[in-house]
Amino acid sequence: MSEILEHYQHSDFLIVILVSALLILITVLFHYEVLKGITLLLSRPSHGPRQRILYMVLGLTLLHTLEILVFAAGYRFLAFHDLGMLSDMPSEHFYYYFYYSAVVYTTLGFGDIIPLGPLKILTAMEALIGLGFITWSASFTFLEMQKLWNVNKL
Repeated sequence: MSEILEHYQHSDFLIVILVSALLILITVLFHYEVLKGITLLLSRPSHGPRQRILYMVLGLTLLHTLEILVFAAGYRFLAFHDLGMLSDMPSEHFYYYFYYSAVVYTTLGFGDIIPLGPLKILTAMEALIGLGFITWSASFTFLEMQKLWNVNKL
């Protein structure tokens, strides 16, 4: 294990920190803009309450899936450039990066794939921001449902 960490330089960790910060910035801005767009869509009077709930849930599901894809691409990029690795991955197929990203994003933490080297930094940052995004979306859902219940007396 220590021979794996000795392979990496301090600059490798710095690069992963910068890539992590960039991915977080991109996804935070994206999350905000999509929530803003969903709010505008839900405010249209032509949509009934059930349609609004459907649009909200599907929109949030798509949003989180796209954010997981962004982080999966980050893992793939960093692993390709030898800035860490994911041990016990069955193959280098992008599906496994997506799977790993989804497990980290949702903080499930199955432990079947383990990050090594600087890639641990992105793993920790994704878990933190994924938890934040899920909480943000849950709060958004609560506030939108509260509006629907008050207006439409569901």
